[in-house]
Amino acid sequence: MSIVAENLSWGVRRRTIVSDVSLSVAPGETLGLIGPNGSGKSSLLRLLAGLKRPASGRVEINGEDIAAVPRKTLSRQVAFVQQSAATDTNVSVSDVVRLGRTPHRSALAGWSEGDEAAVRDALERVGMTSRRKQAWQTLSGGERQRVHIARALAQAPQVMFLDEPTNHLDIHHQIEILRMVRDLDLTSVIALHDLNLAAMYCDRIVVLHGGRIHACGSPAEVLTPRLLKDVFRVFAHVEATADAARPHIRFSAD
Repeated sequence: MSIVAENLSWGVRRRTIVSDVSLSVAPGETLGLIGPNGSGKSSLLRLLAGLKRPASGRVEINGEDIAAVPRKTLSRQVAFVQQSAATDTNVSVSDVVRLGRTPHRSALAGWSEGDEAAVRDALERVGMTSRRKQAWQTLSGGERQRVHIARALAQAPQVMFLDEPTNHLDIHHQIEILRMVRDLDLTSVIALHDLNLAAMYCDRIVVLHGGRIHACGSPAEVLTPRLLKDVFRVFAHVEATADAARPHIRFSAD
């Protein structure tokens, strides 16, 4: 599914957080959102997913204005993975993933074979089938993120939004999670802090600064020493790699 945002603005009280943002995401594309803290990444992600209503502007998914789409219908098309989620409830991995079937079930409907198949498939896609009966509290941070993504996949979405899914994970799990997301064959929008990971796993990158789009393009087009200095206030060398579209950033003290 494609995503098109036109002139999105949103704020709290008199503070504008997202200002006049327009962008598009092609079907099957992975778009990265990067920017300094407070640049509006998480707010924009929630506007695109329909979790916040813009003060002005619109979002279309597959040509349809999401403001006119019933919430349950939208939940069957769009999944949102937040930074982290905690629970003290004694639940299993399967219990968590089953929550993803909620948009597909009526209040009185029993658990169907179709629901069970969706859960099995989601767990298999994230490599967590062997942990399906394991208690949620016993999982590592990387495993919990895999389960979050499995729950999203159980919704059978065509679009996935992820808000810093690698936050607080070690580098091995960061790479593992982003490689998995890239290979899911979905349209994805990911807010990220790590610029090198964005370069490695995103087809295009949008740079937000002060709630506005500062730059948009391939990693090689966007991640320049000048932009890194102007937006992130860091000095860096941008080095070519075997894939010309995906540079590597080496930060320096001056």
